[in-house]
Amino acid sequence: MSLEVEKPLFIETTKRLERQDSLIGDAEKVSNIKGHGSEGNWTQVLHLAFQSIGIIYGDVGTSPLYCYSSTFPNGVKDKDDILGVLSLILYTLILLPMIKYVFIVLYADDNGDGGTFALYSLISRYSKIRLIPNQQAEDSMVSNYSIESPSLSLKRAQWLKEKLESSKAAKIGLFTITILGTSMVMGDGTLTPAISVLSAVSGIKEKVPSLTETQIVWISVPILFMLFSVQRFGTDKVGYSFAPIISVWFVLIAGIGIYNIVVYEITILRAFNPMHILYYFGRNGKEAWISLGGAILCVTGTEGMYADLGHFNITAIQISFNGVLFPSVALCYMGQAAYLRKFPENVADTFYRSLPAPMFWPTFTVAILSAIIASQAMLSGAFAILSKALSLGCFPRVRVIHTSKHHQGQVYIPEVNFLMGLASVIITITFRTTTEIGNAYGICVVTVFSITTHLMTIVMLLVWKKNIIFILLFYVVFSSIEWIYLSSILSKFIQGGYLPFCFALVLMALMVTWHYVHVMKYWYELDHIVPIDEVTALLEKHNVQRIPGVGILYSELVQGIPPVFLRLVEKIPSVHSIFLFMSIKHLPIPHVAPVERFVFRQVGPREHRMFRCVARYGYSDGVEDSGQFARFLAERLKMFIEDENAFAVEKPENEDTDSPSGVSEGQTKPRKSARSEEKQLIDAEMKRGVVYLMGSANVIAGPESPTLKVVVVDYVYSFLRRNLAEGHKVLSIPKDQLLKVGITYEI
Repeated sequence: MSLEVEKPLFIETTKRLERQDSLIGDAEKVSNIKGHGSEGNWTQVLHLAFQSIGIIYGDVGTSPLYCYSSTFPNGVKDKDDILGVLSLILYTLILLPMIKYVFIVLYADDNGDGGTFALYSLISRYSKIRLIPNQQAEDSMVSNYSIESPSLSLKRAQWLKEKLESSKAAKIGLFTITILGTSMVMGDGTLTPAISVLSAVSGIKEKVPSLTETQIVWISVPILFMLFSVQRFGTDKVGYSFAPIISVWFVLIAGIGIYNIVVYEITILRAFNPMHILYYFGRNGKEAWISLGGAILCVTGTEGMYADLGHFNITAIQISFNGVLFPSVALCYMGQAAYLRKFPENVADTFYRSLPAPMFWPTFTVAILSAIIASQAMLSGAFAILSKALSLGCFPRVRVIHTSKHHQGQVYIPEVNFLMGLASVIITITFRTTTEIGNAYGICVVTVFSITTHLMTIVMLLVWKKNIIFILLFYVVFSSIEWIYLSSILSKFIQGGYLPFCFALVLMALMVTWHYVHVMKYWYELDHIVPIDEVTALLEKHNVQRIPGVGILYSELVQGIPPVFLRLVEKIPSVHSIFLFMSIKHLPIPHVAPVERFVFRQVGPREHRMFRCVARYGYSDGVEDSGQFARFLAERLKMFIEDENAFAVEKPENEDTDSPSGVSEGQTKPRKSARSEEKQLIDAEMKRGVVYLMGSANVIAGPESPTLKVVVVDYVYSFLRRNLAEGHKVLSIPKDQLLKVGITYEI
């Protein structure tokens, strides 16, 4: 792609900068530009609402397959208990997905994106809580970085900001619960296929009762294999192609629910009276509390509404949830309850037993397809969250494949897909029934709910600055509900509940190890930087020769000269005619407009032709291929030289570097002819070739490090680094243009 083709695209991107983050009302104070489908275009909104039905509601829509059987694992003792559980299910659906997520949490979008990392990025933009000190003054100038600084008049928000920034424990705590939420979503993505497919396939026993439990499991395994095999085609091809099937599913379960209500007991509508919940607990006490672990499965997949927000918009999700999802599943649950009031002995297989005979095979077929689609949506969400973790240095480098040209958030990670598929098959073979898998599943769901509640409370205090009464009401109501549910599920820890904790501990250990070494490596480089004012002396000392072409040296540092440069000039005393110290930096926002991608500073005297460049990306942005990256970099570098006001020399570390690029005192601005010559030189050197230089750092623990640190750094981190994708592969750098410089860091 030529620069002539690219430039209009970048200009167009600037003109249509996306809506600002968090609470639409605040966003409109900053920009009159709305997100897709958010202003008046109801055709587009309804189209997005229809698409959302097929993408994000498959999981919660297939919960009626196993909810009642998980709530009554030992059978129904009193028919009135069915009325109490139905009331519990209805109000759980109303309170958690509808009121909490659809009408509150969805508004905490991060430039249109949602999920645990969206909340973390919102908080990190309003207070400096990230553990790597790579913040720059220019970051806040990105068009969609923030709404406004916390008002000094609101002392509560300012006090919280100062506490978060000054407390290392608070920073570590926020990071920990964020990666815990990520780990639980990954566990959700692993358990969803197992429980959805197994519960759907189990229905065949109604027509073939001779099938054993083992045979049901082995029928499910090939379906799981197919499910994970099609992930590489992406959400667009898999999810959108089958969106009508989910719509048919909702029509079926709503119609069957109405049929059962009319045929068996229309007075089941009494369940909308919440007093039946109190009666249920009064009759059953501890057993009712234990049954909450099954009832919570009615809201599985709710977090998907928030995680996939970037593919749709708030209005579309509100329409599809309130107009399609809630009425359909509510009617289905009421129909099953009406059936169970007549036939309580069939609670172990309520869904298929309550079907009218002519509807069995059509419903069974659609149920299998819906289970596959529901699983696919959760998996794509898990991939998207991991790609965000990767960009923030919280996950080892793996190959991320963007599966859609239209949605940057739709990604596929082959290594993770294989491991999750393997884990899902092992779980299905090992647990064999939906009851024990449901115990594990519920813990994942409620833990993510609770983490979202706590992060949302911080967002309300720090970003939204809402009335304290509203914040307390939100926190007390929803955290209380979630802790009650979580306490119930934990009572089944031995019966499968341990599984997500084991899974989360392993994944968190991996993420913490990688991030810990990543942070320590950054601090090592920061402590061993080459002072800017010593660059000239360094080049003269080693008699460094200037060779043709453009050299790009990658480093994590966003200021100063990395120690690997000293290693380079000592071993190979030559530097390219145009030389850039390049840092790839991910800001805590989803997207950075291409025209705002690069920040330049000149390093040393003009005649050195050495520059510092920071390439900024959002956590949902993909890095361009090396050819496109180099061409755009050259174009922006020439624009930097052209702009006299932006021309600046990078100052030594002991001087103020917070101000935006400007001309240093006493420096003569370059004449127009000189600037023209420099731009011509850049074009000429680009034609001679670009060489990418990367430090191949061998990170080891220091000689006096404790045993745990030695194990983490020398063995766990080294194993991950050796067996996962290297930096040049992630950045798509051709091998014939890559030069690695070996260096050892003792941290």
